[in-house]
Amino acid sequence: GVAIGDRVGIFAPNCVEFAVAYFGILKSGAVATTVNSAYTERELAFQMNDCGARVLLVHEAMLEVAEKAKDHGLDVRQTIVIKPASQESGSFWGLIEAATGAPPEFSIDPKVDVAVLPYSSGTTGLAKGVELTHFNLTSNILQMEATQEDGLATQDDVVLVHLPLFHIYGLQVLMNLYLSVGATLVMMGRFDMGEFLGLLVRHRVTRLYTVPPVAQGLTMVPGLKDLDLSALQTIMLAAAPTSTDLQVRLSEAMGVPVVQGYGMTELSPASHVDFTDPERNRPGSVGPLTADTEQKIVDIESGQTEVAPGEPGELLVRGPQVMKGYFNNPQATAETITADGWLHTGDIVRADEDGYIWVLDRKKELIKYKGFQVPPAELEGLLLGHPAVADAAVIGVQDDEAGEVPKAFVVIKEGQSPSAEEIMEYIAGQVATFKQIRHVQFVDAIPKNTSGKILRRVLIAQERGTPV
Repeated sequence: GVAIGDRVGIFAPNCVEFAVAYFGILKSGAVATTVNSAYTERELAFQMNDCGARVLLVHEAMLEVAEKAKDHGLDVRQTIVIKPASQESGSFWGLIEAATGAPPEFSIDPKVDVAVLPYSSGTTGLAKGVELTHFNLTSNILQMEATQEDGLATQDDVVLVHLPLFHIYGLQVLMNLYLSVGATLVMMGRFDMGEFLGLLVRHRVTRLYTVPPVAQGLTMVPGLKDLDLSALQTIMLAAAPTSTDLQVRLSEAMGVPVVQGYGMTELSPASHVDFTDPERNRPGSVGPLTADTEQKIVDIESGQTEVAPGEPGELLVRGPQVMKGYFNNPQATAETITADGWLHTGDIVRADEDGYIWVLDRKKELIKYKGFQVPPAELEGLLLGHPAVADAAVIGVQDDEAGEVPKAFVVIKEGQSPSAEEIMEYIAGQVATFKQIRHVQFVDAIPKNTSGKILRRVLIAQERGTPV
C-alpha cells in the first residue's frame, strides 16, 4: 500500500535489513527517511510527524522506543517490525516471503523526485528534513568514484560498515557507493575497539572509512603493528575536522595513506576528497573539489565578496550534489541556497593556490559530537522546561575523545538550587546519548543582543579565553 512519494521511516541499527529496506522503499517510488538509532521516543515522534511518514520500519531492538513514541504523538499508518530470525506474518521478512516479486511500475523525474530524507540541523536550529533527489545521490556516487585515478571503490574492495547507516556518511559513502560497484560490506553494530580490530583482520578489509574519535583511539592501541592489516590500502577521515598531527600519527600507526574528505548531508554528502597519492596528499587538508563541483570562499561579514587564497572565509559549494531543499521549509532553504545555486556550508575555511581546503571553524553554532550534529537551540528549549531554570544557553567545548561536547550555562530561578548533575540527568532522559549535556555552569545572566538572540560567540570566547 505504499505509494509514490510516501515517506517511510527506517529505525534500525546497522544490519542487512537496513539495506534491503532502503532499496525496497526506493523501488516502490517512496522516500526513505532514516532515523538516528539512538533517538528517544520524543525525537522519533518529531521526525516521523514532521515529514508525515506513513509507515515505520523498526528493528525489534528499538520497538519499545517506537511504542512509547505514541505518547509523544507518533502517528503512522503501519509499523513493520524487523525480526532478523523470524518470518512470521506481517513482519519484515514475512512480508517479503509473501510478496509476488513483481516490482511496482512508476515513473519519476530524477532531478525533482526525492529519494531519501535524512534529517540535519543545517547551519542553525532544529533538525530539518534534507531533500536529496535520485539525481543528487547518483551524481555524488559518480563524483566520488572519479576522485582517485585508480578509483575510490572497486568490486574487490571489502569495507567495514561501523559508521551508522542512518547517517549520510554511512548511507552514501559506505553503503551506496560500495554496493554500486559490487564490493563487500561487513556490517558492525555497536562500536567496540576489540571487535573492530578483529573484523579488520578477519575480513581483510581493504578500505577504512572512519571518524576522528576512532582515529584517536587507533593511535593509542598497544600492539597495533602486530596485527595483520596487510589488506588495508587507505583510510578516509570525515564528518569532523582532523588535525594534521592526528592524520600523520594514524598513517604511521596503520602503515597506509590517510586522507580527509569533506561534506555535509545537504551535499549528498561529498564535495571535497584529498588524494591518496603522497605527491598530491596534503595532511590537514580535506582536499580539492570532487568532479563537477564549484567552490568559492566569501568574506564572513557580507557573504558576498570572494577572498584571496590563504584568507579565511565561508565556503560555498555548487554542483549536482546540492540538495533540493529542506522539506516544507522554504525559508530555511532560501537562507542556505542562493538563487543561483550556491549552498552556504556555514564552515569557515581557507584555500591554497591549488584549491585545497583547510577547515578552520564553523560559522554555524552546531556542536559536533563524534561527527554527530547537536543543535544548541534544541537543548536550550529543553532546559527551559526544567522547573528551576530561568534561562539557558548551550555551546560546544573541546573534548579529546568526542571533538566537542555540549556545555550548558544556566540561570537559576530565585529560591531554587538544583545541582549540575540534576540538570544533566533531566536532559539525558529526553535526548539521544550524543546530545547529552556533559558540563553545567551556573551564571547570573545569558549574553544576548538587543533582539534577545543568545550571543553564543561571547560564551565561546569566554570559554576559550579568546577575544569576542
